[in-house]
Amino acid sequence: MFNGLVAYLDSIKARDPAPRSRWEILLYPGLLAVGMHRVAHWLFEADLFFLARFVNHLARWLTGIDIHPGAKIGRHLFIDHGFGVVIGETAEIGDNVSIYQDVTLGGTDPANGIGGKRHPTLADDVIVGSGAQILGPVTVHARARIGANAVVTKDVPEGAVMVGIPARSTLVDAAEYAREFVPYGTPCSETFDPATQKIEILQCQLEQLQKQLAALIAERDAEGNDTSRRKGSRTRA
Repeated sequence: MFNGLVAYLDSIKARDPAPRSRWEILLYPGLLAVGMHRVAHWLFEADLFFLARFVNHLARWLTGIDIHPGAKIGRHLFIDHGFGVVIGETAEIGDNVSIYQDVTLGGTDPANGIGGKRHPTLADDVIVGSGAQILGPVTVHARARIGANAVVTKDVPEGAVMVGIPARSTLVDAAEYAREFVPYGTPCSETFDPATQKIEILQCQLEQLQKQLAALIAERDAEGNDTSRRKGSRTRA
């Protein structure tokens, strides 16, 4: 258990440059909220619903983070700052997911769900920026990044970067531009501002088009050189 806690603290420290030590991370409200959720979820699974709700309400009062006892959470969830985060009953969260303040993993009308599933599923290594809303039984696949204030109502492909209302892909895979970890799901630069997200999207698309154009030109030049060499060979023959 101790080694597991140390690994959890180290995973948070790798994603947050602010703490100077593991001791400091122990004071994070997100850490307390996740720890109390583990207790609440154990009670919920044992059908002790009142006690599970009591722990849930106590955690919400202490941290401002509301995680339903029924939600399933994997290893090393990092809720940074956290105030205003809401995670619904049928939400499922994978390993090494990062969530920032004011995020909602919200539900829909049960009649629209799939087998009672009303809330999102986040796969491993997903980053959800501050103020983002992910609504309904959608799946955000591994390594995807949800930009600040985005509203997601459809499945998100693996590695996609989503911004806007409703959320749209920037057409830039996270692996193409990002370092090992980029906070807040920033789509193109560290200065992303939701107020200028249309410009950011256009910049991302322009970068992609420039790369594709350069690749096409290089391919054309290579084909031209091959053709010239073949003609030269025939002339000498």
